[in-house]
Amino acid sequence: MISYCLRRLALGLVMLVALSILIFILLRLAPGDPVDAYINPSVAISQEQMAAIRSRLGLDQPWPIQYLAWAKAALHGDLGYSIQYNGAEVLDLILQRIGPTILLMGTGIAIAIAIGIPTGVLSAVKRNSPSDFALSVTAFIGISSPAFLSALVGLYLFSVLLRWAPSGGMLTPGEPFSVLDLLHHLILPALLLSIGHTALIMRYMRASLLEVLHQDYVRTARAKGVRERWVIVKHALRNALLPVVTLIGSTMGIAIGGAIFTESVFNWPGMGLLMVNAVDARDYPVIMGATLFIGACVILVNLLTDLTYATIDPRIQVSG
Repeated sequence: MISYCLRRLALGLVMLVALSILIFILLRLAPGDPVDAYINPSVAISQEQMAAIRSRLGLDQPWPIQYLAWAKAALHGDLGYSIQYNGAEVLDLILQRIGPTILLMGTGIAIAIAIGIPTGVLSAVKRNSPSDFALSVTAFIGISSPAFLSALVGLYLFSVLLRWAPSGGMLTPGEPFSVLDLLHHLILPALLLSIGHTALIMRYMRASLLEVLHQDYVRTARAKGVRERWVIVKHALRNALLPVVTLIGSTMGIAIGGAIFTESVFNWPGMGLLMVNAVDARDYPVIMGATLFIGACVILVNLLTDLTYATIDPRIQVSG
């Protein structure tokens, strides 16, 4: 297990380096000059002053040297300084915003698991029944609904028309902090974020359980007179959960993408809103630092997902 963890960590580091190179190249290939973000458009500036700013930022160096300088600083926890936030450290901005994003994503994924697994089991047990058909149609609708569309429709329906939930923010401005107020603001964006993941988990759970229910050991348990409920819960469910765990870990990047749209629509003060504002302001240090940080989190989650396999299914032997 230790050897496997070390190999996975090494692979994760390679992926992180590749991601950092890709981020750097894509931002350098983006239209426009990075120096423009540092200049007030209403103030005239000479070419000499432009060259001085470019030299101070190191943008007059070849790309490989620029990348190595940025990567070296990132290794020491220095992700640069924000342009739009008056020179605030990018790492501090990320640490301030990561909490709300984890809260939103964690709640959304928890809702998806809590709803998706039971409904997937019900759909498999009641195969080809009206309830299975209704759940399947609902799942296909959920899978086909983009995160931004679900967020916009949900905002209009539940906040504007029905006024059941706040239309944005994490807390009520001017009011003292309370858990109930936080939950009141959290529940709608978390539910909307969970729609696609709930549908995916339900379909994977259904397909996996149907496959397991046709295995020999399940038929043997039934032949021994074991109750159908215990056959499903004790013998089939644990083995059927493995693809679902794989799904949850592998779609973490999709969850982050959905969180970006959801945070933007609901003005949720997390990493998604930070990145959207950074792109709008062409705040290159924040874009690069936040993307690198999110990539590291996704790689870490995938590693933890791989290590969870052996816990759920002891038949799996951890190997290269």
